[in-house]
Amino acid sequence: MSLYERVFDRFDEDGDGKISPAELQRCVKAIGGELSLVEAEMAVEGLDTDGDGLLGLEGFIRLVDEVGEEDKKKDLKEAFKMYEVEAGCGFITPKSLKKMLGRLGESRSLEDCKLMIARFDLNGDGVINFDEFRLMML
Repeated sequence: MSLYERVFDRFDEDGDGKISPAELQRCVKAIGGELSLVEAEMAVEGLDTDGDGLLGLEGFIRLVDEVGEEDKKKDLKEAFKMYEVEAGCGFITPKSLKKMLGRLGESRSLEDCKLMIARFDLNGDGVINFDEFRLMML
C-alpha cells in the first residue's frame, strides 16, 4: 500500500472508498489547517472524476500534488525575498546577491555575482526575477 493510499484511507472516515467534502474538511482541520466546507466542496468538485460529488484516490493524489506545488512556490517566494535588497522590488541584483551570500558566510566579488546571475538571467536584463529564480532552484 502506497503512502497516498494510507493517507487516503485515513481521510476516508466511513470506509466507502471516497472522501466527502466534510471528511476532507475534518482531516485538514485535524492536521492544523483551515478549510471551510465551501472550499472543501469546491476542491472535491474540481477533482471529482466520476461526478458523484466525492473524491476518489486518483483525485486525492492530484489534490495532494497541487497542495505540494503551492507549498513549494510559497517557500521559494520566501527565499526569493531574502535576496532582494529593496523589499518588493521583484528582482535579485548582483549587489543583493553579494550581500546575501556574505550573510551566509560566502564572500564573493560583485563580478562573481554578476556572472552567477548571468547564468540564469533568461531575458538579459542583468537581474534575476522570480520566474528565473524558480527555474534556477529546480
